This record gives sequence, C-alpha cells and structure tokens, in this order.
Amino acid sequence: MANQQQVPEFIQGLYGKLIEGGIRYFFPSVDFQTLKQESCCTKTLIVEENSGNSVVLRRGSRYLLTRDKPFSESEIKLLKSVGAVLDSRYRMAVDATDLEQRSELFRGLPEDRYVSAYIDRTQYDEPVWKEPDRVEDAIEVLRTSSLSTYENRRISTGALLFGKNLDPFHELPDKPSGALRYSPSVTSIRSFYRMSDGLQTLALVDQNGFLLEIIDVKRWAEPYSDIPLPVPSPRRYQDHTRATLRGGHVCMILTPNGEMKIIADGVQIFCFLGGRWKLTDAKRKYDLWTAAIENVELAERLFGAALNLAENRRGGLLVVLDDPRTVPQLVSQTDLLSYLPDQGQDCFIGSKDQLHYLLHQKRILEIPMMILETIARIDGAIVLDRTSNLLAFGAILRHPNVAEFHPENIEGGRTTAAIAASQFGNVLKISEDGVISFFQNGRCVWDI
Repeated sequence: MANQQQVPEFIQGLYGKLIEGGIRYFFPSVDFQTLKQESCCTKTLIVEENSGNSVVLRRGSRYLLTRDKPFSESEIKLLKSVGAVLDSRYRMAVDATDLEQRSELFRGLPEDRYVSAYIDRTQYDEPVWKEPDRVEDAIEVLRTSSLSTYENRRISTGALLFGKNLDPFHELPDKPSGALRYSPSVTSIRSFYRMSDGLQTLALVDQNGFLLEIIDVKRWAEPYSDIPLPVPSPRRYQDHTRATLRGGHVCMILTPNGEMKIIADGVQIFCFLGGRWKLTDAKRKYDLWTAAIENVELAERLFGAALNLAENRRGGLLVVLDDPRTVPQLVSQTDLLSYLPDQGQDCFIGSKDQLHYLLHQKRILEIPMMILETIARIDGAIVLDRTSNLLAFGAILRHPNVAEFHPENIEGGRTTAAIAASQFGNVLKISEDGVISFFQNGRCVWDI
C-alpha cells in the first residue's frame, strides 16, 4: 500500500516539471514559480488570467507565470494546449487500461504535440485516445523531409489538412482504395516530393489522416481571391494563406529555406525556425504595428515588404519617423533625397546621391511593391514619414548613445541602427535569418 501511495506523488512531481518545461520552451523569458500544493487536485490544468502581466495555473499545485508584458489571447490558448497534452498523458499514467492504444500519446516530440493541440484539441480532451494525431503526423513528415535532399537539393513539401467546418467551395473527396496515411512512411517514396512540392502543389489529407489527392494550391484558393487577408502574407504563400480562409483547413509547409510554417484561418500561427517552434501571434503583432503607424495602407505595404524580404532571406531596415523634421538628427544631408548634387565637374563620380533624382519626391504608396523591396535591399535604411513620403534610401543612420535603451550586448550593426532610429519613430528590422523585429522608443516590441 505504501508503494501505491508514493506513485501519485511521484507522478504529480513529474507533471509539475513537465508543465514548467513545456512553458519555458515557448516562453523562455517567463518567471515560473510554484506557489503551493492544493488540497484538492483538479483533473485538468486551469489557466487563470491574473492582474497585470501574470497568469496562474492550477493542477494539484498553483504556478505563477510573470513577465514584463501581458499575455495575449493566443498565448493563453497555447498555455491551455500544453496543459491538454500533459493532462492526456497524466490520465494514461494513472490508468494503465488500454495502454497499447494510448501509447500513441508518447510518440514524437512533446513540443510537436503542444502545437498539434493548439490547432485541434478534440482528441486530447477525449478520455480515451481513438485515432493517430494527423497534425503531429504531418509535422513528422515535414521534419523528416527537412533532413533529406532530393537530387542534391533541399526539399520543400506541404499538406492541406481538410477542415471540419463548412466550406462552400470544396467538398471532401471520397477515400480512394489503398489510400496511405500522411505519416513519415510516405517520405520513403522518393517521387512523393515531386508530387507535393509545397509551393504549387499540396497533399490533401482528410480528418482521419489519409492522403486523398494532390491539389493545385492556386486553383484551390481562387474562390477566396476577393476576400481580404486578416494579416499580410509573403507573396510566395498568399495562395496557401487564402486556402485556409474557410472550412477550418490547415496548411502545413516545409519551405525551401528549411522553415516549417503552419497556417490556419488565413493567418500563419506557428513557424519552426532556428531549431524551435514559435507562436507567430501575427494578428496581434500586425495590429500593434498598424496602431503605431496610424496609416493602415502604409502599415500594410511596409509589413508586406518586410515579409517578402524575410522570405528571401534579405536584410533591411524600414524607418517611419514620427516627425519628418527630426530626420537631420538621424540621416546625413548627403543621404537625404532632398539633396540633389550638382552634376557639373565637381560632382563625385560613383556616389549614391547621383541617383537621388530617380526617387526624389516619391511616396511609398505610389511606387510599385517590387521597387520598394528592391531599394530596401540596398545597404542602409529606408526612411520615410507617416504620410509615406520617401526621405532617404540606403541611408547609413547616425547612432546616438543607445546604452540607456539597450545596456546589454547588441548582436549587430543593424540592431544598433534599429534601436537608434526607434527613438525618432517606428522601425521594422529584417534579418537575413528570416526574423522581423518591430522597434519603438528604443525597445523591441515584438519579433516574428
């Protein structure tokens, strides 16, 4: 009897460590504290929003999470998803019946399960595990593919998981005879990568995880072409994003850059970049950027350009000044588009200012998107005002003392420039590793 009493205590202690590990994976900077053991153990993880920038979790023990900014709706949902996975595993640990059937829960990486539960918690809320997890299976397909090459080239591939809601334009095809599960086993079929390249074509997967057919993503998304996206999308994946606007479909892609993207409801919700999953929380971050710029059309144009630059792994710096009269404090006179050098004999041959006339008195909203992205790739920054007047491109920004804003080490010159420029306005910094960061008042507000 003594041994039987010790088991729940051990499991409860292990459960607490797993909760902490799952939370720290997605929220590495959060302060995690175990408050106390409760007399009545709740059966599921309960997430309670506390005042300020903190959240309380309850299950046997109470856990306090705090950080320097509030938790968003999507982040609360992610916390609950971590709890749903661990609750399912907890139920299995204390009830050994149907062990073989429910051992499916322990297959794969825990973080993949947390992502899966965020997308669809239905199975994790069931008392008994019934079917393989099609989202986790699809993640494993992408993971396996990311470690492989085809004809000495990195593989890109993807799938559209057919949703459970009504789609007025698409019906679920009948399951073909001999249909395969969309699971890691399909990656052993080398020609599979030619059929589903993740760019033009996607594997269509039903609710039970079976591969039904290959679809043309552009054609699939055509009925939604007139519906505006909630958040701008990279040009390369606009059709993929539109494909999820109705029906609850989920698009999962392995890009040629080796990044995994998960898109649902017309918004990218997760990316796997730099060896870990990140909750994109794109809608909230885009809303923060739009509110800061106070010009919806300009905010959308710059955000979209930043996404395209990041997707092409090109760096850049986009600076929107609060007051254009402050530009001399940030940009030298010769970098300003208002500076048009004399084209006589004293002109310095080869200087960038000889090209200023091409963009003199231009507005960002009036020039084509491709031109904006082209000039954004030039070393230096694009500087403009809130009414989209282009003030400088390829500008080397002046760096006042940034120590008071960022006393710790700064990773590079572009970050230093972004911090300095954000004292005069709002800045999008695009890194060559595919990360976009928003700086304001000398601080990084978010990265995506």
